[in-house]
Amino acid sequence: MKTSILIAAIFFSGLSFAQQKKTDSTKTKDIEGVVLTKQVFKKQSDRFVYDVAASPVTKGNTTFDLLRQTPLLSTTDDKTLKIAGKNNALIYINGRKSNMDAESLAQFLKNTPAENIQKIEVITMPGSEFQVESSDGIINIVLKKKMSDGLNGNMRMSNSQNKYNGSSASFSANYRKDKLGISANLYGGENIQAQDYVLKNGTSLLQNESVGSVDDPNQYIGGYLNFDYQLNDKSNLALSWNTNATKSYGSSVNLLNTLRTFDTGGSLLDTKYNKSDNLENARNYNNSVNLNYELKTDSLGSKLNLNAAYLNFRRFQNSDNRTLVPAADGSFTQLRQQVLQDIPQVINNFSAMADYIQKFKKDLTVSVGGNFNKTKTDNDTKNFFYFYDTSGNFNNLRPDLNHFIYDENIYGFYLTAEKKFSDKFSGKIGTRHEITKSMGTSEIPDKPMQVFERDYNNLLPYLSFNYAINDKNNVSYSFSSRMRRPSFWELNPVKNILTEDNYTQNNPFVKASTTYNQELTYMYKNSYFLILNHSLFKDVITQVPLQRNIERDGKTYRQLAYIRTNFGDKQEMSAMLGMQKTFFKKALTTNFNIGIQHNINDGMLSTDPTTGIVFDTYINKNKSSSLIIQTNNTLALDKKKTWFLGINYFYVDKQQIELGMLKDLMSLDLSLKKNWNDWTFALNVTDVLRTNVVEIEDYQANGNYNYVKNDQFRRGGTLSITYNFGNQKVKKVRDIEGASDAIKSRTR
Repeated sequence: MKTSILIAAIFFSGLSFAQQKKTDSTKTKDIEGVVLTKQVFKKQSDRFVYDVAASPVTKGNTTFDLLRQTPLLSTTDDKTLKIAGKNNALIYINGRKSNMDAESLAQFLKNTPAENIQKIEVITMPGSEFQVESSDGIINIVLKKKMSDGLNGNMRMSNSQNKYNGSSASFSANYRKDKLGISANLYGGENIQAQDYVLKNGTSLLQNESVGSVDDPNQYIGGYLNFDYQLNDKSNLALSWNTNATKSYGSSVNLLNTLRTFDTGGSLLDTKYNKSDNLENARNYNNSVNLNYELKTDSLGSKLNLNAAYLNFRRFQNSDNRTLVPAADGSFTQLRQQVLQDIPQVINNFSAMADYIQKFKKDLTVSVGGNFNKTKTDNDTKNFFYFYDTSGNFNNLRPDLNHFIYDENIYGFYLTAEKKFSDKFSGKIGTRHEITKSMGTSEIPDKPMQVFERDYNNLLPYLSFNYAINDKNNVSYSFSSRMRRPSFWELNPVKNILTEDNYTQNNPFVKASTTYNQELTYMYKNSYFLILNHSLFKDVITQVPLQRNIERDGKTYRQLAYIRTNFGDKQEMSAMLGMQKTFFKKALTTNFNIGIQHNINDGMLSTDPTTGIVFDTYINKNKSSSLIIQTNNTLALDKKKTWFLGINYFYVDKQQIELGMLKDLMSLDLSLKKNWNDWTFALNVTDVLRTNVVEIEDYQANGNYNYVKNDQFRRGGTLSITYNFGNQKVKKVRDIEGASDAIKSRTR
């Protein structure tokens, strides 16, 4: 809904059967006595590897729980994952990007048990073969390899209590028989996402304040179905289908808005009140199908990979936004303004991708490939503004219609070479060439058609090397250049209304931004690491808070608009020191990160590029240095290691972002888990101290100020039950990267 855009700018039954299991108690005891000595956390040439196969943190947890306990990974909103020093983290499975749209990915991760995970790879600087944008990093989830035929799976049910109660359930199954593998997943649930707001903006003479709540009910259902067939010893054919549907009916915004006027001496002259009473209904449908062919061309591991995919995304959204003023009896029942909005979006994408990896003797690998994406978005927006006079009588109607169609073609080619020169030294070099041709058309009644064209031709180099000084010391360096294209919803020139004088405005003129990333890493004993990172962002895509005075009914009001645009340049520098170790005969597993992040902002804006409206100039040329701390700990409470206590904590010091100074955030999370045969019972309590509340404050030299406080009620508890059934040695179906995956992250 509309508030989710604002928050994005602010911050980042049961199974009645089961396959019978054969157990041998003697063998089981022997296995329990084995002491595992392999390295749990280590640095490879271009990635960090966290081996979690034998770790007790996996059993009974969701994939999302496991990821946020991984070194270098964190989350501040319990929805998105971030790699230290990076803006965003993309999820890959077995080296292939997750075949799922961005909106359903979080639900998928939270409803998928983590028992099948072998290791997690954190790729902080992806090579040219990866289709990533900006300073994005990659989280690659490597699944366990299971060799025999049969059926296995798991079920998980959970209930959560924050401000409101929510529940979810998931069912996963894998079947393999000879050359055929089938994998299926079904998940669903419902919850109410609650938020409280305090919004303030204005000058010393005119001040706005909006206080109230947002309740967003959500029901969702989704899943996937994958078929993988081995044609012969060298080739495989796979077909996958992903689907997700979300319904949010009755989403409400209730804000009390206060306008205060002062004289030059600071004395209060006048106070006026109104209420924003908004109701929104929205639903999303996302379906994608991908056909994959893989051919192994030699015994060294060379292979050809071909993909073709189709993606259809549909969003239907309508809202009734009412501004109410006090009636004669003082109640807020008199209409002042009503805006009816119909904001649909339809995205159709066809994609194709080809990769060829040639492995040579003497540890040389050359990769070459290309991709093609053809996307069309259709946004037929209809707004109707109803205005009422001071007595509540209907005055006039102003329609605001805009049919925006956006066509985009992307051609990408890459070439990389990776060489291991010795046991100590290895390197990788590559480049990616991307050609983007796009055109948007805007049809507004009684106006000439507007045409927006954007063509890009980008050469994006990549370089990395890794040097093992000795068995204990390792150093590596990477450089990459990337671009970030605007999401499709960012280009749709729609206005999302929060209050009568507070709205967000998207922008079809937004152009792609470019990022240059450098990283230097040092690792000691595969347990301690230091990461130095620098990123330069050109033409940053963000929302900018612009203010101006407006006249209405002979009185001056203060308008605040969050304008989507390119906002100058930005630099981010970070130094992160970390540790991942086990103590007390592996009874305690801990990872700890501490570091400094330095932000330099350089942007200025005064005009809405879409409407041409002139606001007061907003300038952000500020710098900040911030302390960041994160620690995740799992403690076995009994000798048999069936009871576990989890203690997780993060702290992010205040830092300068595009909207102003983001105040410090922190959260203490606790968990208690019991493993009993094939069952796992877990209780998780998040934000115990209730300190994870977003506050942003900005003061301009011209006297303008802006303040946002957003409480998403992150303190809460979740009780979950997980059951694993069937033959646990079933080989997992190959996870295939869909050709349309690069497009999905840009849908809403």
